[in-house]
Amino acid sequence: MCLGLPMTIVETDGMSALCAFLGEERRVSVLLLSNPPVGAKVLVYIDTAIRLLDEDEARLIADAIEGLNAAVGGENCDRFFADLTDREPQLPAHLRSE
Repeated sequence: MCLGLPMTIVETDGMSALCAFLGEERRVSVLLLSNPPVGAKVLVYIDTAIRLLDEDEARLIADAIEGLNAAVGGENCDRFFADLTDREPQLPAHLRSE
């Protein structure tokens, strides 16, 4: 399984960027993006930034990853999924039988 990581660009030369997430830094390709600036949030798969993220989406993805880490460690993970804990799960429209 491959997870996309919401990383922040620390420095860039236009072809690659040093990005950070949860204390880890790695150099990733930014060739699929149009000159993302330092400080931009990007979604990274297999050391390639595939798209820009806004702050809200980056935080939701980061919370989900931290929640999974908490769950694997046997901790309560409700705080990471606050947008899901107070409602019944809903199927996407294309999976509902109407």
